[in-house]
Amino acid sequence: MELNRIIDHTLLKPEATYREIENLCREAEEYNFAAVCVNPVHVRLAAELLRARTREKTGIKVCTVIGFPLGATVPLLKALEVREAIANGATEVDMVMNIGALKSGDYELVFRDIKAVVDAAAGQALTKVIIEACLLTDEEKIKACLLAKEAGAGFVKTSTGFNKSGATVEDVALLRKVAGAAMGVKASGGIRDRRTAEAMVKAGANRLGTSAGVAIMREGASFQNNPA
Repeated sequence: MELNRIIDHTLLKPEATYREIENLCREAEEYNFAAVCVNPVHVRLAAELLRARTREKTGIKVCTVIGFPLGATVPLLKALEVREAIANGATEVDMVMNIGALKSGDYELVFRDIKAVVDAAAGQALTKVIIEACLLTDEEKIKACLLAKEAGAGFVKTSTGFNKSGATVEDVALLRKVAGAAMGVKASGGIRDRRTAEAMVKAGANRLGTSAGVAIMREGASFQNNPA
């Protein structure tokens, strides 16, 4: 299983330094990950590093987060974030939806929130919608996924990784069932070993967000060299 090609190699901690971003990009090149995922302030640096070193050759994407980690900003500001990120070199955007609006039943606002980002990214960046599944009931997860699908998002994503829990196999399976085959499902949060990563893929994820990508790949290499 080529897990490397579905891993978004992620560094979103607020204290991340330029050197750490450089290391992230170097690791992405070494392991040929699908993307690096960084905060908006680091998009330009990551894009320049990958463009200079690997991007055109390997297709490693630059992903960033929008309205992160709470999702509690207005659609206009999220759209502005997207446009700035794209101008700086982002090719994928992971937005946090308006969680409070969803839980309040204000589905029109949730749709507008997602659609603002999808429209701002149209033709330039792939949009993934973070629903923060640990805060939702199953019914709310289904509704969030349907709204993301209706708004034209490319992926639905389980979690920010900054809340009380991250991705679960059950949530991934539910989102895949609702999303169908045409929409992506990204599992994120708490994926720290190969067994968990493979379980998420088996449940239906076709992208993984993790800061432990290198450890997961090394674990796989160790297993191949020393099978039980």
